[in-house]
Amino acid sequence: MAGITAALVKELRDMTGAGMMDAKKALTEANGDMDAAVDWLRTKGLSKAAKKADRVAAEGLVSIAVENGVGVAVEVNSETDFVAKNSDFQSMVKDITSAAFGVSDVEGLKAASVNGKAVADLITDNIAKIGENMSVRRLARIEGGNVAAYVHNAAVDGMGKIGVLVAIDGDNVDFARQVAMHIAAINPASLSEADLDPAIVEKERNVLTEQARESGKPENIIENMIKGRMKKFFSEVTLLNQSFVIDPDKTVAEAAKDAGVTITGFIRMEVGEGVEKKSEDFAAEVAATAKGG
Repeated sequence: MAGITAALVKELRDMTGAGMMDAKKALTEANGDMDAAVDWLRTKGLSKAAKKADRVAAEGLVSIAVENGVGVAVEVNSETDFVAKNSDFQSMVKDITSAAFGVSDVEGLKAASVNGKAVADLITDNIAKIGENMSVRRLARIEGGNVAAYVHNAAVDGMGKIGVLVAIDGDNVDFARQVAMHIAAINPASLSEADLDPAIVEKERNVLTEQARESGKPENIIENMIKGRMKKFFSEVTLLNQSFVIDPDKTVAEAAKDAGVTITGFIRMEVGEGVEKKSEDFAAEVAATAKGG
């Protein structure tokens, strides 16, 4: 016990990010053995992480990167936006994004190694260290002759709330980046009509058909009304048919032709899309905390 010095405690804290009292207790339990103390803290950290696993993690960062015609987008969630600004969290997200180039899905990413440790274990360690629930929620990848990247309101380079990747055939990457900015702002549902979810198309057609029939006009006129309204719908939700924000007199497809490129695909990822956030009762939370709940 006498051999557990302040310097030893500090060394363990620097290695693990644990609090001073936890580090001291770990060294005491391990009789001063640094490796055993790290294991003790990790076990304790796993216990802490499990208690946080039911909390909704809907904030965080989208991180994107491009290498040799391949682009990856990864969403790593935290409970609060404050943690997304934490340099340790950002560093972890950067490492996870680098690992994403070698896998094809989220489960593969969780099993991937970062500095000799599985991403899933890295997340667990950081839950204990930072004190919030976290998760690797999504991974998407895209390939093309060239891939351009854009992050809207970047927190740091390559990370923010909205990340976009655009794949093109052609060399005009500056134009592709403008398209990525367009996608960030307008959020198209698909590249073209052919890529649009048939269920979305059918639902819209049914709604427009009912609206047209309420007009009481002949069936042949109703058919033309539906065609016209569906064309307008496609111009609003499909990228190639949308009016290009940089040059509204052209569609994105026309602008791409003028730029000498073909847009072959895109990914738009926004933090927290589709996550059901719990409504917080702050007064109740404070009361529970005061009671030790």
